[in-house]
Amino acid sequence: MKTFGTMFATTAIVAVMGCNGEQAAEAKDTPEATAAAVPAPNKGDWSTVVTKTAEGGFLMGNPNAKVKLVEFGSLTCHVCAEFEERGGKALVDNYVKKGLVSWEFRNFVRDPFDLAATLLARCGGEASFFGLTRNLFVDQKEWVGKLSSVDQAKAHELQAMSPAQQFSTIADLGGLKQYASMRGIPRAKGEQCLADEAEINRLVQMNADASSTYHITGTPSFLINGSLVERTHNWELLEPRIKEAIAG
Repeated sequence: MKTFGTMFATTAIVAVMGCNGEQAAEAKDTPEATAAAVPAPNKGDWSTVVTKTAEGGFLMGNPNAKVKLVEFGSLTCHVCAEFEERGGKALVDNYVKKGLVSWEFRNFVRDPFDLAATLLARCGGEASFFGLTRNLFVDQKEWVGKLSSVDQAKAHELQAMSPAQQFSTIADLGGLKQYASMRGIPRAKGEQCLADEAEINRLVQMNADASSTYHITGTPSFLINGSLVERTHNWELLEPRIKEAIAG
């Protein structure tokens, strides 16, 4: 498993690559998905069923859905935020709630800012992960803007800190502790999560697994039923592939 020292080398490389550098494929017409909805337990709503996966992601929806969608996403990636804005609600309302698609989000951290935000997003577990992740995407420009404006002197101070101090300070600089506390993560718990070495190493390992197993190089990237969806990083391109999988 990678340690704190190698974490920054890894995330620095990913940050340089940006979000998803691949050229997008052209959208194509596909038939409408006509599969019948799958009733949720206790006459409920599949979007309220959230579980943590063995791979470290959070899965929303019917775990036995015909179509299993995995998103590798980064909280500091503007293309990921655009995907959430344009496709998040449609994905949930039209496919996840009906039990036709399960949606697993696996964090693919790109930089220390991303890691600090991700630790807080995961801090409340299944109950708050998707809601807090969605909020962080919606307000991405604001909190990333605060962090991006940190002066060089403070950046040098961060490098000299221990990992626990570093992520805690990043969260303070971006206003993320207060942001999370207003959304159900008490400040004391947030501090514990920011200093959780096991969870930090878990996120580093998730990056390594995504890269070695699926050759993930940018975000967002998607798997449908275990196969990488090539050259697709927005909702307009992904939805036809989901419909194909439902109809297939």
